[in-house]
Amino acid sequence: MKLHELRDNEGANKKRKRVGRGPGSGMGKTGGRGIKGQKSRSGVAIKGFEGGQMPLYQRLPKRGFSKPNRKKYAVVNLGMIQKFVDAKKLDAKGTITEDTLIEAGLVRRKLDGVRILAKGDVTAKLTIEVAGASKSAIDAVEKAGGSLKVTSAQAAE
Repeated sequence: MKLHELRDNEGANKKRKRVGRGPGSGMGKTGGRGIKGQKSRSGVAIKGFEGGQMPLYQRLPKRGFSKPNRKKYAVVNLGMIQKFVDAKKLDAKGTITEDTLIEAGLVRRKLDGVRILAKGDVTAKLTIEVAGASKSAIDAVEKAGGSLKVTSAQAAE
């Protein structure tokens, strides 16, 4: 195969509809907008408009609160850590920190820290140092003979 022989798959590219380009195009003059009225004009945005009636999104009660400064943790399950140890991508003898998890490719980015959850089982004796962990994750690591140290202010939840 040569460069000039490369083609897109059939139907992969669709030509853009060119509106208002003469009567022969089938989309000329009014450009598919019909005749007169608010919707035929430019600068119209009536997405949630219900003809003067109070719109649904305003009639429904508002609940809850989004904390603007909440912490977002990168979540890692114990089962995945064990899988990476078995595949020799993580060293079980050394301390597993957030940086080693990133280097191994288990976590893409730290965000506000890495949090360990107890899904899956761990058999290796691991020493882990991360920003957060669930109580059951700490118990599981200690049961396997290792230790899990939470470094940030966020205690085990």
